[in-house]
Amino acid sequence: MKILMVCLGNICRSPLAEGIMRHLADEQNLNWEIASAGTGNWHIGKAPDHRSISAARALGYDISKQRAQQFNHLMFVRYDLILVMDRNNLADVQSLAKTDEERKKVKLFLDNGEVTDPYWDNTLFSPVCKQVEERCREIIKQLS
Repeated sequence: MKILMVCLGNICRSPLAEGIMRHLADEQNLNWEIASAGTGNWHIGKAPDHRSISAARALGYDISKQRAQQFNHLMFVRYDLILVMDRNNLADVQSLAKTDEERKKVKLFLDNGEVTDPYWDNTLFSPVCKQVEERCREIIKQLS
């Protein structure tokens, strides 16, 4: 299984999802490839936001070595499942799809909702991290 997590800048939500999912999948000896990307190009090559790193660390995850990358069309080929954090990300990623098969790979990370972008509110990082962790556990149960 190859899963790509996607948010806007690839420094807050999707790095949390990548790091947590990778850690949990490794704990269960799942041979999954997990990565993340952003729809925007502002942070390419940069580490996750320090607030995401801290929130993850508080729950026992290290995401500090991850680096931001921008989503591109080749990722439709490489990944089996592309999980996006909100409806804007969904529209942006699906607009790059060339086939129905590619579009079907793209789903909201939360079944019926969006992961709030914590970038503008320091108090949101911890709850977002916990929400991401809970959803990663659910996804592993569903897919393994």
